[in-house]
Order: sequence, then C-alpha cells, then structure tokens
Amino acid sequence: MAHRLLPLAVLATVAAASACGGSGGSGGGTVPGPARAAPAGTGYTSDQLGQALLQQVTGYWRGEPDSGEYGSLKALRNAAQVRQEATLDKPKCADAQTGGRRQVAADVPTALVTFVKGDGQTATETLMGVADADAEKQVEARVPPGCLTFRTRLGDKWAEHRITETPRGDIGNGSRTVGVATTIGAQRMNTWYVVFQGRHYLGSVSVFGPNATRAEAESLARASVAQAHRILGR
Repeated sequence: MAHRLLPLAVLATVAAASACGGSGGSGGGTVPGPARAAPAGTGYTSDQLGQALLQQVTGYWRGEPDSGEYGSLKALRNAAQVRQEATLDKPKCADAQTGGRRQVAADVPTALVTFVKGDGQTATETLMGVADADAEKQVEARVPPGCLTFRTRLGDKWAEHRITETPRGDIGNGSRTVGVATTIGAQRMNTWYVVFQGRHYLGSVSVFGPNATRAEAESLARASVAQAHRILGR
C-alpha cells in the first residue's frame, strides 16, 4: 500500500470549507509509532529523524512531534482521510492536491512536527528516510498539466485553489517550492511548501495561513537542512 506525500496545510484548508477544522499538524498527545530498522538504502530510523527535527521556530509554539512509519502517523492519516472525502471539479487533477508529488510507501521511516502561531498560522516539518533516487523523483515532480487551478468540495462547500510552481531550487541537495492560494467564500488562505532532498532523506516544510509567504517557507526549509546536518552528520 502507498500513500501520497501530502501537503497537510492544503488539506486543512479543504477541511475548513466544510467546518471539519484542524490545522493538519500533529498536535499534542500523539504517541510515537514503533521504532524499526532503517530500510536498505535509506540509513535512518524514524527515531533518528525525530531527533533531527527543528526544536524551535521564532514566533511559533512547538507541538508534540510524532514519528514512526509514514502510514501510521496520525496527522498523515487524517489528511489522507480528508483527501478521500473531498470531491474535485477536475477528477483528472487528483494529483494536484499533492502538488503533483509521487507516492511514498506506507512503511517509510518518518518524523513530523507542527509549530503554531498565536494567530493560528502553522508551520509543519516532515523528514522521511528514503533512498536518494526516490528523493530526487519527489523534487523533480510537477503538477499535472491543466491542474494549476481546481476546486474541491466537502459537504456543500466549495474551495478554489490556485497553484504556483517555481523552478528547481538549491535548498539542500535540490528543492522545489509550491504555493497554493485557497479561497473559501470571502476567506483566502495561503500555503507555501518546500520539498527538499538531503543525503538519504527527503524533507518537507509547509507554512499555512492568510499571511504565509514563500520567503518564510524557504527560510524554514534551510533551517531544517542545517538542523538535520548537525544531528545526522551529513
């Protein structure tokens, strides 16, 4: 079984359209998943990745981190459920909800943490232990043609999404940055997320809120790379 590499904040916006609520983050009180040996070709366990997560982000409160297999993490399971419940106006654009990103195996070692501001803006960091070739595929992925705009419905409420893609970046060993502007009635929310490659791991940082910016997302991604390098040593 495989799961999409989900931009949690986008799915949280979709959930908000039907009053489902939730920030898409790990929140408090999650229990770390079972520790396991690192799969061949990756080199890291979920525990090691958890230790490499950012410890603080200026202006944000740090939630309880979660680690374990990708498919076992509560935040990712909740996001996947929202995605399954949402109706798209362009069924062929289902991959646009994940920024065109490829699937991630459910047993990939993963660690995740969400930071929250007083105004409700969130920043989520995810680290996954994957082979370098798989990480490169994620960085090179693109939104399907004709899917830079789409609509999603939960219940009787629609949300409109407009995606902005940028050229390949230089964060870590290569990165991609994607912005999603979501409109729900009179409310507009922004999501910026950065997917970046390290040695034997893939990282993702997303910032979600009305004032979320590309600059902040990329700054946090660079901080994530530096922290991972200090802890993992490469």
